[in-house]
Amino acid sequence: MISVNSLSKSFGKQEVLKNFDLVFSAGNSYAIMGPNGSGKTTLIKSILGMVLPDKGDIQIKSQSIQGNDTYRKHIGYMPQIGRYPQNIKVGQLFSMMKDMRPQVKDYDLDLVEAFELEKINQKAMSTLSGGTVQKVSAALAFLFHPEILILDEPTAGLDPIATEILKSKIAKERAAKKLILITSHILSDLEELTNHAVYIFEGKVFFDDSIDSLKDLTSEDKFSPAIAKLMQWTLNKRQPILV
Repeated sequence: MISVNSLSKSFGKQEVLKNFDLVFSAGNSYAIMGPNGSGKTTLIKSILGMVLPDKGDIQIKSQSIQGNDTYRKHIGYMPQIGRYPQNIKVGQLFSMMKDMRPQVKDYDLDLVEAFELEKINQKAMSTLSGGTVQKVSAALAFLFHPEILILDEPTAGLDPIATEILKSKIAKERAAKKLILITSHILSDLEELTNHAVYIFEGKVFFDDSIDSLKDLTSEDKFSPAIAKLMQWTLNKRQPILV
């Protein structure tokens, strides 16, 4: 559903993505991992159209995204830190987002209801705690029944109850065969919510396969030590494996 083809991107003299190739298939949930500076954020922003690559192409549903912003209607995005107009009220924010997609009449209100966001409709975004802003971001990401979900550190800042609500929603969408991309430093979340691991190192794909394959490859029964071993390999080998 998403095909990244020979993508390269530099910021000044720093080459962040290097002739990068990757395919994300519908029906899978991907853990996107890598050390700081590996290129994973640039990859996500390139898919969202927030960063323009120096060369290469990204296709979504077999259509290039270059010069075409209509593909974004297929994506629900939850940023790590949601930044919204401070004076806008929660209810106004949701109304504004709905107005931007007038063709959609059927909304996914699962998280709106589960997080009881109707009760804070009249509160300005500037008055909300970080965790409540995260709830708003999560509800907006799922609002339009997107085929693709990109979730950046989705449980960061959420209390335990809200975390379990969001995890349950992600699992529900995964069962519905949506394409889900998740970045997180909480490895237990990734193991619980994803079935495919992508590890990026120095702007290239170092590992791209199922989580079960990763465990077999590293001879580890659990996800966290398997990732730890993979990270050690990047330091020692510095070359892609099983791509």
